Amino acid sequence: MVQQLTTDYEVIVIGAGVAGIYQIKRLIDMGINATVLEGSDNLGGTWYNNRYPGARFDSESYTYGYSFSKEVLEEWHWKERFSSQPENLRYLNFVADKFNLRNHMQFNCKVKAAKFDEQNSIWQLKVSDGRTLSCRFVIMAIGLLSQPTLPKLEGMDDFKGTSFHTYYWPHEGIDLTGKKVGIIGTGATAIQIIPVIAEQAEELYVFQRRPNWSAPLNNSELSEAEMADIRTRYDEIFEACSESPGGFVHRPDRRSFYEVSREERLALWDKLYDEPGFGIWLSNFREIFMDEKANAEFSDYIADRIRQRVKDPVTAETLIPKDHGFGIQRVPLETNYFEAYNRDNVHLTDIQKEPLQRVTETGLRTTARDYDLDVIIYSTGFDAMTGAFDHIDIEGVGGAKLKDKWFEAPATFLGMMIHGFPNLLMPNGPQSGSASTNYPRGIESGVNWLMDLLEYMQDHGYTRAEASKAAEEEWTAEVVEMYKIMLMRKAKSWFTGYNSNVVGHEAGHVRHLVYNGGSPKYMARLQTVAATDYEGVDFEGEPTEPQAKPLQSTA
Repeated sequence: MVQQLTTDYEVIVIGAGVAGIYQIKRLIDMGINATVLEGSDNLGGTWYNNRYPGARFDSESYTYGYSFSKEVLEEWHWKERFSSQPENLRYLNFVADKFNLRNHMQFNCKVKAAKFDEQNSIWQLKVSDGRTLSCRFVIMAIGLLSQPTLPKLEGMDDFKGTSFHTYYWPHEGIDLTGKKVGIIGTGATAIQIIPVIAEQAEELYVFQRRPNWSAPLNNSELSEAEMADIRTRYDEIFEACSESPGGFVHRPDRRSFYEVSREERLALWDKLYDEPGFGIWLSNFREIFMDEKANAEFSDYIADRIRQRVKDPVTAETLIPKDHGFGIQRVPLETNYFEAYNRDNVHLTDIQKEPLQRVTETGLRTTARDYDLDVIIYSTGFDAMTGAFDHIDIEGVGGAKLKDKWFEAPATFLGMMIHGFPNLLMPNGPQSGSASTNYPRGIESGVNWLMDLLEYMQDHGYTRAEASKAAEEEWTAEVVEMYKIMLMRKAKSWFTGYNSNVVGHEAGHVRHLVYNGGSPKYMARLQTVAATDYEGVDFEGEPTEPQAKPLQSTA
């Protein structure tokens, strides 16, 4: 890359998860002096930190893996249709080791602050080990769900037993046999975890604030023969993902909800409910996402399926959401979640009716009683999308703080660039295509677009790139407009920026975090921007010879 001043690196990537691994691979292939700074002590991101039992893909494994390497596709054998956390982490290590990517990664290096030097058009990064590193470009490959949030409960430090957020599940594991366990939350993580803990704990107390819709994962092992067949169809599989709105192999039913009979709708739903993966959500009629009446009918169907699976009618009704319909936010997929409540050792408490008051030395206190517990698990979600950015003091042009700019809601160009923050790039930022789709499919598209942008800059002698204010306003307005036609706008979910544990993110204010136009439309937009010499991006710089320092090995 062209550069005016000597810097430690031409590009610094923050985060060694799914995005960061592919990002550094592309940078090294292009011969760019780059490194990855990772706050944890190893790579893997989500799949390194989330060690809770039951953690696994909700995407079909063979659609989640990277597509860039024919060798990897040939050599790796997915063992399950929806792979579990330990296998997912092994996969990411396999890819990193195959391409010697660890030599370009630095661990236990949490970025505390990033400040843009306007005079020299370089970034200065303060790292947790005391160093300050300079670079021309910063690429934010931080996770969308990587900043856990805890509830606002008094006495959390008073508890004498073991307690932790699911994100910080002990890496050495924890034996819950014979324990009295309390779990707060029934979101996507809890839905995976509860059935597993129910089989281990002596007693499991589930404290539910709001119920969540969920549908069966219908997981299964993948045989050698099945994987051999999948290997012959990878091109077809990835092509199908690129053509579907969600980046999955599941495509919507193109018939109108109202042009088929009630009997035909029920037959389709019965079929999809028993099939693996997101089909029940994404191979459905498009009207369930936008039409109140269609969504209500389908939600009633799912509610009846829950009633069939939960023996106690009162418990079943407690588990059925009443404040939103099925599918208007990302649907958690489950394995025997509802059946867990049929066990004698599992107890459900609706904290809307019996609010939590505080944590005590021995457990949890509600308005009705004290619960004596050995372990408290906080499954209370994440400060989604912008939270990980907010925890880095990012300062752009004129001393503007990104946290302040995004407090009300994020504003970006394509979810990849930010006006006022030159050379700060995001393959998976808020309002990008990867935010609401099959994550790695969106990641690869985002990284590839950014690499094309860097190559364009190199060819033209540019050293600085920044989204124009007009382009950012236009894109953000388009993202906001897309919310208006989706029932998603009514959900209290991370798609709308809702989190009662984060100041400013409480209910009543929608933060437009995701692009809802679907993968094909998003990709077409990226291609159009690139084809028009990156219209919407302001460039600066004159051709000079590169002067970056040699890559420092951090193996």
